[in-house]
Amino acid sequence: MAITAAQVKELRERTGAGMMDCKKALTDAEGDMDKAIQLLRERGLAAAAKKAGRVATEGLVEAYIHGGGRIGVLVEVNCETDFVANTDEFRSLVKDIAMQVAASRPEYVRREEVPAEVIEKEKSIYRAQAEAEGKPAAIVERMVEGRLEKFYKEACLLEQPFIKNPDITVEQLVKEKISKIGENISVRRFSRFELGEGLEKKEENFAEEVMAQVKR
Repeated sequence: MAITAAQVKELRERTGAGMMDCKKALTDAEGDMDKAIQLLRERGLAAAAKKAGRVATEGLVEAYIHGGGRIGVLVEVNCETDFVANTDEFRSLVKDIAMQVAASRPEYVRREEVPAEVIEKEKSIYRAQAEAEGKPAAIVERMVEGRLEKFYKEACLLEQPFIKNPDITVEQLVKEKISKIGENISVRRFSRFELGEGLEKKEENFAEEVMAQVKR
């Protein structure tokens, strides 16, 4: 089918991809806009993988303070050049990541940073739970691995659903930006501070609070 200039323009505005890439994706998707977006995302991730080995030593340290000083976050995100570090696109990404940390309370950036002793402790808990349910040994091990994957998705920043679009992970968000910006981007580290942390207090939903502030 014929792809119109209006379709290409819409896809480009929605994804930030190049005009020719948008036209090809629409052609391959036979004009289906959602499918074309998915194709661009898949191709963008592939392109991002090629840049992942490049050195990223520039970037930003972003501070995010929420709730009148109740939660504070510092996050360092690296890119390859100071030019990119000063673009609105990169600054917006770093701010989004800082807000993600505030809302979703990750403990690590990526699963490779989780200490071996923490993994073994989690496994022993999951194994005891599965055995208490009377599951056969083979099933127990599968349940342990499945629950460990869930732990990674909750505890590791890059594996969490992105608070502004839960259909993608933070890692997918970063890779999309790599594809769009054209430089390697790496989330290096973060620190999260919460007023009265460790003290007994009422439970609050910070993810909902942060999103409410975003929508104002």
